[in-house]
Amino acid sequence: MGRNDALRAARLRAGWRTLEQAAARLTQHGQQLLDDRQFSVSARTWRRWEGAHPGWPAEETAIVLHDALGRWPEDLGFTTPPGWIRPEHHEEADVKRRAFVSVTAAALVAGPFAPQHVDPALIDYFRQQLEGHYRADMLLGPHDLIGTVSAQYQLIDKLIRSAKGETRRGLLRIGAAYAALVGWLYQDAGDMGGASFWRGVTQEIAMRSRDAHLIGYSLVNQAQVRTDLGDGPAVIDLCEAALAGPDRLVPKVRVMALQQQAHGASLVRDRGAVDRLIDQADALLGRVDDALPWGNACRRTPGYLEVQRATCYGRLGLGAQALALWDQVLQIVPETARRDRGVYLARHATAAAGAGEPDQALEIARTAADIAAQTRSARMRRELVALQQAMRPWQDAPVGQDLAEVLAPVTEGS
Repeated sequence: MGRNDALRAARLRAGWRTLEQAAARLTQHGQQLLDDRQFSVSARTWRRWEGAHPGWPAEETAIVLHDALGRWPEDLGFTTPPGWIRPEHHEEADVKRRAFVSVTAAALVAGPFAPQHVDPALIDYFRQQLEGHYRADMLLGPHDLIGTVSAQYQLIDKLIRSAKGETRRGLLRIGAAYAALVGWLYQDAGDMGGASFWRGVTQEIAMRSRDAHLIGYSLVNQAQVRTDLGDGPAVIDLCEAALAGPDRLVPKVRVMALQQQAHGASLVRDRGAVDRLIDQADALLGRVDDALPWGNACRRTPGYLEVQRATCYGRLGLGAQALALWDQVLQIVPETARRDRGVYLARHATAAAGAGEPDQALEIARTAADIAAQTRSARMRRELVALQQAMRPWQDAPVGQDLAEVLAPVTEGS
């Protein structure tokens, strides 16, 4: 009683006599299997695994454990979470992509297709489906939607090849919106290569549609990827290119470009530009009244621009200012926006740590970690890793040890 004897027995059978040796061997095995030098399992994590409350490892760690020890986590004494499905078939090469539809499969289908009649009513059908996908993304996270949305893009691409005139142009426009969503899903899942590929598809389809608004939107999409890559100058370049478009560009696209450029400014440590750009976006927000089905986060997300400002402040190390903004924003973000709320909570906790409030950071992190485990959002996990960094001054204090226990299921071995 009081320890995980199944895992201990498997470790000893493998010849790993100590916890430290087991952690080192699993780390080495995982780095080779996943081709990821960042994969790591600490001796402290292994000690928790062999304790009374082992929790559940990240999905990739579960695959590594199975490959190294020949048994799945539920057979090694771990607590099986609801909805866990064993990835029974996997290949050592490119394990990271086994959870997803192939990045290129839906976008680069060889043609030609047999010609078919394309009813214009299909444009409205795909528009309605798109709104449903946006709502589902807020509730589910990326993994359960990538296959569905990319398959629908494939169908749209097939129809585009047969459609004529306005029907074809309408399908190109809605196809660009679907490609953008697939790109976002890959980005949220942490696959930046897949995200960049689909952002490129979005830009190609936008250009083919000759829709100036979509072209600007596609540039902002590219800038989002560059933001996650930490490339501030590229973010600024892309947003300036979007804003250099025609004056008739709808306010929504301008708002999106301005707020994304603010993120670029925060990456190059220009606090003045952050405030100036977000204030410019705020002056346009009340004029967003188009019926375009894409890019509506600025209308759908309560406190949208203050979310961006708080995020930029956090990136700039302005803990107290960011904390005050997150306190306000999270009062109006609905519980139904589960994935976004989780990301905001993680940033809120990091701001609390930056403001010297570690106990508050710990309490906020408890909820964020629960949401991260359920949605499997890589963005959220990345924010929680940033929280760990911000809490380093307290890592040996009780609050730091409690935080390590709270975050271990979603950050260790990920």
